[in-house]
Amino acid sequence: MRIAKDYLVIFGALALLLCNGVESGAQVRVSIGVTETIETHNPYGDSASLLYGIFSEVTGPFCTYSYAKGDFEGRLAERWKVENPTTWIFYLSKNYKFNDGTTVTADDVVHSLMNRVINDPQSKQKASVAPSIVKAEAVDKFTVKITTDKPTAPLLSFLCDRLIVTSKAAFDKYGRDVADREHMMGGGPYQLKELIPGQRLVLQKRPDHPDAKKNPRAPDEVVYRIMREPEQRVTALLNDEIQIAQFVPPHMRQRIENNPKLRIAPIDSVEIMFLAMQPKPPFDKKEVRQAVCQAINRDQIISTLLEGFASRLDGPLGPGQYGYDPNLKPKLNYDPEKAKKLLAQAGYPNGVDVELQTPVGRYTLDKQLSEAMIPMMNAAGFRAKLLTPEWATLWANVQKGTIPFYYIGRGSVQDPSAALHQYFHSGETPRIGYSNPKLDELLDKEQQEFDAKKRRQYLSQAMSILTEDAPACFMWRHKLLWGLNSRVEYKPLPDARIYAIEMAVKK
Repeated sequence: MRIAKDYLVIFGALALLLCNGVESGAQVRVSIGVTETIETHNPYGDSASLLYGIFSEVTGPFCTYSYAKGDFEGRLAERWKVENPTTWIFYLSKNYKFNDGTTVTADDVVHSLMNRVINDPQSKQKASVAPSIVKAEAVDKFTVKITTDKPTAPLLSFLCDRLIVTSKAAFDKYGRDVADREHMMGGGPYQLKELIPGQRLVLQKRPDHPDAKKNPRAPDEVVYRIMREPEQRVTALLNDEIQIAQFVPPHMRQRIENNPKLRIAPIDSVEIMFLAMQPKPPFDKKEVRQAVCQAINRDQIISTLLEGFASRLDGPLGPGQYGYDPNLKPKLNYDPEKAKKLLAQAGYPNGVDVELQTPVGRYTLDKQLSEAMIPMMNAAGFRAKLLTPEWATLWANVQKGTIPFYYIGRGSVQDPSAALHQYFHSGETPRIGYSNPKLDELLDKEQQEFDAKKRRQYLSQAMSILTEDAPACFMWRHKLLWGLNSRVEYKPLPDARIYAIEMAVKK
């Protein structure tokens, strides 16, 4: 019996080493506690921030947004030009190679756009990557021409950090499912080593890759561990089981700050948090939607639960995001008495039953923030109930358009065009199912306008309609708190994407 127990102890220690961020021989591993999971080997089979970030490192980003420069910059696509308002030319780097040694070419880009993003029945990325793209063609081995059905000024915001380029040859040889699961050919600095949905994902560095050569201190192996409970992430960071903890709640930050081997890295997020309302009873009435917005005291929630680590939104955008208008009207301020009157105008003088669905552990204090909204809504005349489904279930149903009322975030909003189209333009996605012809007209105009001043005007008019019609109540943008081990140098990004190639590990 004692021998059996010894074996269990040894086995447990080995298992811990495999999960922890430790040096294994010459290999340096970093483990990261994250809140979001990747549920599929198909890199086009979901539309999630973590998926885009990780697969960008595996396949090599087409282009990327530089927060330091405040503009888009080339990666696989070294440079580009607008040949005319509906035609863009992209010139590819000749240095990107798949992990079998073959060169990434224009044919792979065309295949990824047309065969995988647009025409693959499993794709969930058409609306967020290629809503206006009608054709992609290889001009030569390293030049791609992309044609849109209408002028699309913010096209780079759809493609950069979103277009995942995979191997046409692997797809043709093995078929979609086998190629994705067993032969993931990427042109990025890391390759996919293991994916267990709902548990962990492991990447292995390609030391011969140009980006890896530029940063030899980047970790050799990266383990993304799904840890939705903040207590679990913070404890794992304190125990050195992980070296990076995503989304530390404000009330837990001192436990990390008090440890000399750890630090907190704050960053202002560009993710907009909001309450979405499907236009189905009772939310088919504008007055009910407005009442929701005026029932919630955002300032109180920010100052108490979030301890000031968030900034209030009075529309879809905040400072620093393209098209932000500080004078946007109307502003649906906290006013519970007005909310009651709006409910009465909508035909609910005695209140109305609603069910708010929230994720648990996907975003900073998501459940707790939603719990705080319930008594506020009830004080304004609602009879509100909170539902807390599993994130995977909630997210799947949001994408199907079957949830009438939910709390969620939309990340990577540097330029708002993609987000506004994705959630609020008629027929783009069923996530909210909202439709307003005037809003559609303005959103189409802003996408087609290459004059920056005119485009901002169209965006401002569109966002004014959204705040008035209230298919969503815009809540806040978090100041995200990341917990880091002192051995890892990393500057978190406003979009919360995680790029291991930008880390430097002290050996």
